[in-house]
Amino acid sequence: MWITPEEVLLANALWVSERANPFFILQRRKGHGKGGGITGLLVGTMDVVLDSSARVAPYRILHQTGDSQIFWSIACGSSRKEITGHWEWLETNLLQTLSIFDNDEDITTFVKGKVSGIIAEENKSKAAQEDEDSGKFREAEQKMRKLFGMPGEEKLVNYYSCSYWKGRVPRQGWVYLSVNHLCFYSFLLGKEVTLVVQWTEVTRLEKNATLVFPESVRVSTRHTEHYFSMFLNINDTFKLMEQLATIAMRQLLDNEGFSADRTLPKACKTLKNVSALKRDLDARAKNERYRALFRLTPDERLDGHTDCTLWTPFAKMHIVGQLFVSNNYICFCSREEDLCQLIIPLREVSIVEKADSSSVLPCPVSISTKNKMTFLFANLKDRDFLVQRISDFLQRTPDKLWSDGHPLALSGYSVSQSEGMCVSPSPSTTPLSSSLPTPTGAGGEPSQGRHYSPSLPTATQGLLRIYQKDDPEDHGPKATKEKMKEESWNIHFFEFGRGVCMYRTSKTRELVLNGIPESLRGELWLLFSGAQNEMATHPGYYAELVEQAMGRCTLATEEIERDLHRSMPEHHAFQNEMGIAALRRVLTAYACRNPGIGYCQAMNIVTSVLLLYCTEEEAFWLLVALCERMLPDYYNTRVVGALVDQGVFEELTRECLPLLYEHMQELGVISTISLSWFLTLFLSVMPFDSAVLLVDCFFYEGIKVIFQVALAVLHANMDTLLGCTDEGEAMTILGRYLDNVVNKQTVSPPIPHLHALLTSGDEPPPEIDVFQLIKSSYDQKFGSLRADVIEQMRFKQRLKVIQSLEDTAKRSVVRAIMTDSAFSIEELEELYVLFKAKHIMSCYWGASCTAAERHDPSLPYLEQYRIDLEQFCQLFGALGTWLCGTHTVTLAARHFRLLDSNKDGLINFKEFVTGLSGMYHGDMTEKLKLLYKLHLPIDILPLQDSSCIAIRIQCNIVMSVSEVKDYKYYLRMWAKEKEPKIETIKDLPRMNQEQFIELCKTLYNMFSEDPLEQELYHAIATVASLLLRIGEVGKKFTNNGAKKPTDTTYTQAPTLSAELPQPEKEESNGESSSGQSLVCKALAEAQLETPPQQTSDEEVKDDTSVSSYSMVSTGSLQCEDIADDTVLIGCAGDQQRRGSTLDGDWSITFEQVLASMLTEPPLVDYFEKKGDIQARMATCKMQRGVERQVSSSSDHELAQLST
Repeated sequence: MWITPEEVLLANALWVSERANPFFILQRRKGHGKGGGITGLLVGTMDVVLDSSARVAPYRILHQTGDSQIFWSIACGSSRKEITGHWEWLETNLLQTLSIFDNDEDITTFVKGKVSGIIAEENKSKAAQEDEDSGKFREAEQKMRKLFGMPGEEKLVNYYSCSYWKGRVPRQGWVYLSVNHLCFYSFLLGKEVTLVVQWTEVTRLEKNATLVFPESVRVSTRHTEHYFSMFLNINDTFKLMEQLATIAMRQLLDNEGFSADRTLPKACKTLKNVSALKRDLDARAKNERYRALFRLTPDERLDGHTDCTLWTPFAKMHIVGQLFVSNNYICFCSREEDLCQLIIPLREVSIVEKADSSSVLPCPVSISTKNKMTFLFANLKDRDFLVQRISDFLQRTPDKLWSDGHPLALSGYSVSQSEGMCVSPSPSTTPLSSSLPTPTGAGGEPSQGRHYSPSLPTATQGLLRIYQKDDPEDHGPKATKEKMKEESWNIHFFEFGRGVCMYRTSKTRELVLNGIPESLRGELWLLFSGAQNEMATHPGYYAELVEQAMGRCTLATEEIERDLHRSMPEHHAFQNEMGIAALRRVLTAYACRNPGIGYCQAMNIVTSVLLLYCTEEEAFWLLVALCERMLPDYYNTRVVGALVDQGVFEELTRECLPLLYEHMQELGVISTISLSWFLTLFLSVMPFDSAVLLVDCFFYEGIKVIFQVALAVLHANMDTLLGCTDEGEAMTILGRYLDNVVNKQTVSPPIPHLHALLTSGDEPPPEIDVFQLIKSSYDQKFGSLRADVIEQMRFKQRLKVIQSLEDTAKRSVVRAIMTDSAFSIEELEELYVLFKAKHIMSCYWGASCTAAERHDPSLPYLEQYRIDLEQFCQLFGALGTWLCGTHTVTLAARHFRLLDSNKDGLINFKEFVTGLSGMYHGDMTEKLKLLYKLHLPIDILPLQDSSCIAIRIQCNIVMSVSEVKDYKYYLRMWAKEKEPKIETIKDLPRMNQEQFIELCKTLYNMFSEDPLEQELYHAIATVASLLLRIGEVGKKFTNNGAKKPTDTTYTQAPTLSAELPQPEKEESNGESSSGQSLVCKALAEAQLETPPQQTSDEEVKDDTSVSSYSMVSTGSLQCEDIADDTVLIGCAGDQQRRGSTLDGDWSITFEQVLASMLTEPPLVDYFEKKGDIQARMATCKMQRGVERQVSSSSDHELAQLST
């Protein structure tokens, strides 16, 4: 490529000149190409270790004038072909022009200007992202693609110098981290090491330090482990590896490929070795931490953060921390944990102004909100820029969603939204239709045919308040305690503020741990979870979503209906239609919003508790916060999030309670108990009044409080559990303990706990105060658990869980398909790996359709993943037994069309294996039948789908109703119709002449690589001639012996051979010769498709003396096999073939094809031979390694291989 002219002082140091003219020199770096010796090895090693740009460009062109000792580097190339193209361009376009100049300086100026102009033109055509990357980084990306054979779609994120431990010897080189691969390359003293690992294959990624591997990164796959060390900054490298592995696991989970974030602001200046993708991933990591810290929505983008101080009026002091600004929020977090946290939505901001600066309060900024709260930030480094950014975001903020005196801005209480408000769905929501259905309401539903309206009781208050409003007021000690809690919170609101802009301090946390009053529970859940912000920015969304979702019949709605009456049946709020209908609407609306999750068991239990304290809309947004942010991946089809946290819990148990962990692992208890604890937040295993206090803590603290309480439960029962001898005994002990965790301060009437009734014994164990349990979980060593530590553990377990699920899916697929396939279990597993690799490749290397169209998680495992025609052709070429040269693609396309039963352009793994089984394990009849069907139009093949069977059943029933009244007749008929109909050879339609010619072309190409190709060519020639005459005879019978006039365009065609039987005398000369002529023409075309083989002069001379067999390529037969009257294909018969036309009445059946084939032993042996798929699969797996090895070989190595 052309490069910006750079001055070179020593032109011949480590370089060899190969071409020269008065103005330019083409040079090759030592160590590349032929020769080089020890100097070449040393130079090559130095280039790799030092990451010299010459390693990317082993060739260069220098500019020099006259006797000047200064050279200018103007071009470089990674191959001789590339640099030669530049050299020829210079000689053609510049040499004559430069000879006109008299001054050497003018020549140099002209050359530099010309090269700079070429570079400028090239840069205009490059993508914007590439323009952001530095030149050195683009060189590294080119180097990666060249070394490892990667396509242009594979993007490099970053590269690092490190050592790769191969055995006990470290190999110094460079690791390249791309979006989908981890690659390593080393070249030391002639020894080359190349490694490529797909991120989707990584099962473990750890950073550790041992005596053998000092501070290294271990990358584990299912079969191998790789160690990398000697990083300059191992922490940054490992964080990037974690991000890329997480993206790959998300790809396995959701089949969503990586897409760069185009909304990122461009860098102020191009960083030296940082790509745009690296900036993208860094921004994503910061955004994720920011959103998790302040419980914000997934579409929130962090714009920047800065150190500052916040004046806290409640403490009368300045608190040091960081100020975060994003597109919709201003947030503050103190440097000391739990000291102070603040969230200010921009929709609530009324004034932002710069206050007077002083020595006590330098560079302050005052922010006022609509509820009359003022926040004072100081010690801001760039106050003017900060105020300008906030002003810009305020201008983009939509019109005020809430009026100045709206109660929600002050208290967090929700109000009914008018039905006419528009919906502003978030990116993760399902688009709503503009016209909403108006089905007739059922009993208990609102009038006017709508399913939800603000007039519903559950639209304005929670179910608990609805059913307790008629209860007499309680003045007992529990009620007094509840009033005291309410008063404590009111004092807190007065001192720290109320609503979204409330100061959140350690005092807030203390109040939450002491229990939230029932009257404030819904409000504070919304506040702490972040659901209030999402509800405020989406007015009317829930109402419209309900109208769209209700009335649909899907798998999710069926599961919801099944579980509605199992949701807290012991609570009186769900013993009537009002509570059940509200629960139905919330769950159905969420299933419509997020089809990826739909509905999962345990969602009904959690949602029913939310509805007790919140309105329907509030419960819906709380459910969104739970499923999409606070408990990620918990409620998808495979409960991956819960399994991940189950693994985290086991790891925490091993660290905190090692003695108990060993015993519990032997019993297998931890994995059994923890899943239900996490999925329902203890609501299904604890009395309701106690478990709801854990939900209070969960919404404030997050998942860490659930881990702490679970560890505290195990610690409290450790002595008893250590004495258990089986799993059942341990489960009973833990079950009884949790059943007796009581809340002695509750004011609600006692609710019978079904789990407690089932696990109660003769002697009830002592009661455990839930407040004491929560306090012990914080006081003991479990209280030091941090959110960032949990996230690190989650990453490690996520790799393990998802790869384990993939292995389970593979085993399930193999078990489901092994009875219908002749392949062994090991072969099916290998085929599944190859098929899945093609599917995953489609997700990140330019698929013709989206991954969502290729992946349907609702289907069985063996039907979930699908590939398109292009990927099938690649697998067919690598694994198929019927390879036909250039005709292979055509045959593969026909095979794909036959397998694609639903005509959606995709086939699943079951269909793929079915197609391969016919080629590898079918007998001769099955293989010929498959070949026969491949050359027939799909629309004339017999249909055997369920819809046709159903139509036949209905027709038969209707026809026989008036005749037969015995119900047993219907049962017999139904059973007969349900039996799978086996396709016989008589069901296949007839083949016309054009299709027969295509079949002959396919067979001709198939035999070209066979060791017995001579015998096979003779055999197929005989069979083709016989079938042509059979078709002619059949045509006479079909036409009742009537003869057609001979077409004047027919001419005498070449006969097949003197060895073949001649046509009957009564056949017309034109008819018999026309069909043979067409076959000869087709086979001539097939011959032309076969790539020519290189032959020596002697071989050419020998071939010229031998005539070609009429159905065989020239030179394939000996002289004695050829008849005297044989005409060469492609020579004398050219005019004759041009005049031939197809016979529309000619046709043959499959029985005739099969019978003709059976007369030739070579054909029988060929089609009865079993294929070896193991060898082809091994070749397919090694193919990419071979490509990488060839692409990374130097010119010198290739020269040695060629000799």
